[in-house]
Amino acid sequence: MGIAESTPDELPSDAEEQLRSGEQQLELSGRRLRRLPGAVCALSRLQKLYVSGTGLRELPEEIEELRELRILALDFNKLERLPDGLCRLPRLTRLYLGGNRLLALPADFAQLQSLRCLWIEGNFLRRFPRPLLRLVALQSLQMGDNRLRALPAELPRMTGLRGLWLYGNRFEEFPPALLRMGRLHILDLDRNRLGGFPDLHPLRALRVFSYDHNPVTGPPRVADTVFLVGEGAVERMAERDEPTPRPPPRRPARAFEDEEEEDLLIGGGSSRALGPPGGSLPALEAAPGLGT
Repeated sequence: MGIAESTPDELPSDAEEQLRSGEQQLELSGRRLRRLPGAVCALSRLQKLYVSGTGLRELPEEIEELRELRILALDFNKLERLPDGLCRLPRLTRLYLGGNRLLALPADFAQLQSLRCLWIEGNFLRRFPRPLLRLVALQSLQMGDNRLRALPAELPRMTGLRGLWLYGNRFEEFPPALLRMGRLHILDLDRNRLGGFPDLHPLRALRVFSYDHNPVTGPPRVADTVFLVGEGAVERMAERDEPTPRPPPRRPARAFEDEEEEDLLIGGGSSRALGPPGGSLPALEAAPGLGT
């Protein structure tokens, strides 16, 4: 049976039933949509909108009318740019943009001051988007599988950041700005081109550091409370006087549930996940304690 295709401006036939549940949630994922139906932007009370894996190529400026939106999933589409209207969603806390064709973010992206979680993995970013530096409330930033080679010196301005995923980029040296990110809990630098590491003791809050699939000969120097993933990690942790810390799960399925359920879901509870056909989602939205 083929994928359902809606006419350009109408809501799908089951939309009213979805909205009648009282959750103000609309699921359009998996449908064939080149652009968002205009009627969606008239749902001014909508709080959760999922439009993953639809073939979406553009978003209307009118998306800014969704003033109550908290969660927006646009991953695994064909978006090459984002409209400025998306940057005017005052209550948006979670935004999923992975698996698109984005080269940059709009300058007004910094207006998303409520944003806590941003997934923008699997795009074509060559430079760290500077508007992100002004998102001081952002806690979880997923930028894996892009084309980054460096990070801005101003990165420590992001004082709320607790989890940072940079796997699958093009770093050849450990970015110096990371050494001043003393509140990070999770740092993932898998699959880069790093030949060594500085002493990571300045990262006092670090809980998990992943450096697998880099051309390094051994693990970095870290506090004994850090769980390591990479060449020589098992041996290094076995040498410690204290028991090896139990790691939080690094890459579970994406959870779309309310924030107060986040820790339970990541700890092994049921979660609702969306991803590319036949694929898996390569990242962790948060870890136990990440929101503290």
